[in-house]
Amino acid sequence: MSTYTEQPGLRPDTVMTDIVDYVWSSEIQSPLAYETARHCLIDTLGCGLEALGYPACTKLLGPIVPGTIVPNGAKVPGTPFQLDPVQAAFNIGAMIRWLDFNDTWLAAEWGHPSDNLGGILAVADWLSRVAVAAGKRPLLMKQVLTSMIKAHEIQGCIALENSFNKVGLDHVLLVKVASTAVVSHLLGLTHEEGIAAVSLAWVDGQSLRTYRHAPNTGSRKSWAAGDATSRAVRLALMAKTGEMGYPTVLTTPTWGFYDVSFRGKAFQFQRPYGTYVMENVLFKISFPAEFHAQTAVEATMKLHERLQSLGKTAADIQTVSILTHEACVRIIDKRGPLRNPADRDHCIQYMIAIPLLFGRLTASDYEDRVAADPRIDVLREKMTVQENPQFTREYHDPEKRSIANTVILTLNDGTRIEETVLYPLGHRTRRGEGIPLLVDKFRTNLARRFPSKQQNTILNASLDQTTLEDMAVNEYVDMYTA
Repeated sequence: MSTYTEQPGLRPDTVMTDIVDYVWSSEIQSPLAYETARHCLIDTLGCGLEALGYPACTKLLGPIVPGTIVPNGAKVPGTPFQLDPVQAAFNIGAMIRWLDFNDTWLAAEWGHPSDNLGGILAVADWLSRVAVAAGKRPLLMKQVLTSMIKAHEIQGCIALENSFNKVGLDHVLLVKVASTAVVSHLLGLTHEEGIAAVSLAWVDGQSLRTYRHAPNTGSRKSWAAGDATSRAVRLALMAKTGEMGYPTVLTTPTWGFYDVSFRGKAFQFQRPYGTYVMENVLFKISFPAEFHAQTAVEATMKLHERLQSLGKTAADIQTVSILTHEACVRIIDKRGPLRNPADRDHCIQYMIAIPLLFGRLTASDYEDRVAADPRIDVLREKMTVQENPQFTREYHDPEKRSIANTVILTLNDGTRIEETVLYPLGHRTRRGEGIPLLVDKFRTNLARRFPSKQQNTILNASLDQTTLEDMAVNEYVDMYTA
């Protein structure tokens, strides 16, 4: 095996050494972070199980070459597949993200830190099965939770002050970087090899956001994170062989990431790496909706009830005014045709029209069958979206981190009713009411795939912190075998 030796005098970029120092050396002491990571784990896997009901997702799953058998490979929850860790990471990552229902982080950049679970779980399961086959000890689920906390922190802390969307890059590049770091550590890479792996993630080609925006919105946004976390596994395995890294990949003039892809700006940081992101992550509990619209949908559900109490329906609405934060306007204020489910679940007007008409918003409401209802577009034409500067300020305020929306209905008879929701149900300030509903969501998703006895086995292992942390990774994943 060849080993890369750092070029004399060429120090790795501080951003990379900070990431690797954190992953290799930091001990997680926060009970809240571990508890939240457990909730994140079950919610994320539940989202993946629900996605298995959608053929557009399942057609992408399985081995690259049909019939491939991988001894001691990683298992894909809810399916019969046992795959190499790179392809398993893609499968798990695509399932997780397919319905836009897993956790979210909102700052200068947006994203879904639980997307990293694709690579983390695939590698941890594969390593555990290889170890057991060799008569050695498997990894424990606590190591999975620790890796999740650290991946959340890397992705989220970089996102706090650095907007990749403003330069046209997609947030999944942060999934690739975070996954590469924590997966490299799970694989036993040295500190030097870890820096090489992370440098490979930065030097890699990065995804354009075009598949998230009109006129090109499409289903790639549902598997892009799976692609990123699987690429991370591939790069980490390459670095493990001694493949060289690129120490100043970010800062090199002309050819580095900053000059090529970030308009010459260096990254800014609000805080050192710790446990802040996992402790403050946003869960999607009630609605499979792009997170900037969560409070808008919650407000609209209340307005639907008020319409009913007045003896009115959506047909009685003259105008709908939406007051929101700047990020919401930029991402999901859409007019014109919506061509597919990926287009619809990133349109705030669509996400408000559905509950106004039906008093609900589910994943199936983005499908063509529901979207064909002509009343949806009639309502969309009545809507205006406008930024409320105070909502934008409080969105970025680290002490508040609100995701506020106001929805105002003016009826044909002149009646005006409105609702404002500042914090979504999945926000840290609403954990008390949110977590029981998150567990109910997990129960519902288990029931979609497994018989009651298997559901209870998974629940008994998943709902107790100590039981889960002490369980072998392969044994936990085995419980999800279809």
